[in-house]
Amino acid sequence: MEMNCAGMLLDLNLDFPVEEELLQKRIREVEKRQGFCLDDLQKKAVHQAVQNGVTIITGGPGTGKTTIINTILQVFDEDGMDVLLAAPTGRAAKRMSETTGWEAQTIHRLLELNGGVNDDDKSGMHFERNKMQPLEADVLIVDEFSMVDIYLLNALLNALVPGCRLIIVGDVNQLPSVGPGNVLRDMIQSEFCNVVRLNQIYRQEAKSQIVVNAHKINAGEAIALDNQSVDFFHLERYKIQDIINVVIQLVMKNMPSYVDASPYDIQVLAPMRKGELGVENLNKILQRFVNPQEMGKKEREFHGVLFREQDKIMQIKNDYQMKWKKVTRFGDVYEEGTGVFNGDVGIIQRIYETEEVVEVEFEEGKMVEYDFSQMDEMELAYAITIHKSQGSEYPAVVIPILGGPRMLMNRNLLYTAVTRAKKCVTLVGSKETVYQMIGNVHEQKRYSGLCQRIHDRMLEEQGEC
Repeated sequence: MEMNCAGMLLDLNLDFPVEEELLQKRIREVEKRQGFCLDDLQKKAVHQAVQNGVTIITGGPGTGKTTIINTILQVFDEDGMDVLLAAPTGRAAKRMSETTGWEAQTIHRLLELNGGVNDDDKSGMHFERNKMQPLEADVLIVDEFSMVDIYLLNALLNALVPGCRLIIVGDVNQLPSVGPGNVLRDMIQSEFCNVVRLNQIYRQEAKSQIVVNAHKINAGEAIALDNQSVDFFHLERYKIQDIINVVIQLVMKNMPSYVDASPYDIQVLAPMRKGELGVENLNKILQRFVNPQEMGKKEREFHGVLFREQDKIMQIKNDYQMKWKKVTRFGDVYEEGTGVFNGDVGIIQRIYETEEVVEVEFEEGKMVEYDFSQMDEMELAYAITIHKSQGSEYPAVVIPILGGPRMLMNRNLLYTAVTRAKKCVTLVGSKETVYQMIGNVHEQKRYSGLCQRIHDRMLEEQGEC
C-alpha cells in the first residue's frame, strides 16, 4: 500500500508553469479585496500551490494557514477551476467551511463511502470514488492532514488523477494519526514535493497566550505559569483529589461563565485512560455533576459503564455501515447516509428499553440508533484522551497533569492538548510535570515506510530517464 501511495504521489506532482507577473497581479487583487497583505512566505505558499501538483503547507496555530487557503481559493476560483475542500473529521470540515465560506466535507463523504465491514484494518472500506470514477476536480485542499492514516491516504490518492493539484495543510508537530502510519511527517521528510513551513505568529494571534505558549512548547522553551494572561492558566495542585475537585469546579462553574459556554462544551483532556486522573474515572465523576441522575431519565449499564439520557458520548471506532438520518422538527427525514467515525461526539437523546435501542444525536443533527449490542462503540466523553482530541477545537480545555510514563508524557502530547483550545487553557496539577513534558522529545516509534517507498520510486524514475 505504501509503495502504491508513493507512486501515485509522484504521478500527481506535475509542474504547472504560470506567468509570474499574472500570478502576482492575482495575489494583489485578492489582497486588495480582503484588506490584508501577505508576507513573502505566505506568497511563496500561494505560488507553490498554483505551480505544483503537490504542495504541503505546515505550521502551528496563528501562522496564517487559513489566510493562505483563502487566497489560494480565490486565485483558483478566478481561473474558473473546480476546487474541493476536505478534512479527516466532521469537526475539522465544519471549521474549514466556517473559515473559508466554502463547503468542506469529510474525506469519507468526499470519496462517497458506501458502507463496509466494521473492522480495525479498514479492509471493508468501499468508496464510490476511485480510479474508475475519480473526483471531478482541478484542485483538492485537505486540512488537518496530520490525522490522515495510510489507509485514508491510499483511498484519497486512488480518487485523484494527474492534473489535479493536491494541497496538503496541517501541523506536523501534532500527534500522528490514530490509524497506522505517520503520513504527513513521512511525506515532508521524503522531500518529493515543495514544503512551506510557516513559523511566524501574526499580530492578532500574538495576543493569545495559547498561541504563544504552544509555539514555546513546540520549541522546547519554558512557558510562564504565572496566571498573568487572560487565556492560559495553571492551577498548582499535587494531591489527586485536589486536582479532581478543581477540575469539577472548572467544568461546572468557572469555565462556562468565563468563555460563555455550556459545561458540555468544556473539554477535559487527560493523557491516559486508566488511573484516578484517567478518562475512565474522570468520566464517572463528571457525569454525576454535568448530567446527574433524575426521575424519568433512563439509564443503561454496559460493561460496567453507566450511560443515561443526555450523556455526552464519543464514537470510538469507525463504523462504515452505521446508518444515520437528519430529521425536521416534525420528524420528517430529509437526509440519510452511512458511517459514524472514530472521534464523533454526540448526546444520548433516548434510551428505548423495549426496543433495546439508544438514540444519539451527533453534530450537524445526525441521528443514529445503536442496538444495545453496539454500545461498545461508544464511551462517555466529558473527559477524553488527548489522542482522541485530534482535529477538534473547544471553547475551553482543562488538562489535569500529575506524572505518568515518560514515553507518553512528552512535548508532542502537551502541544496537541494546548492547541485544542479556542478561548482558554487551564492546566491543573504539577508544574514540574509540565516542564518535564516540554523537555521530553521522546515519541513512540512508528514503523512506517512511506518515506522510504517514495525515495525508492524517485530513484526508479531517475533510472528510467
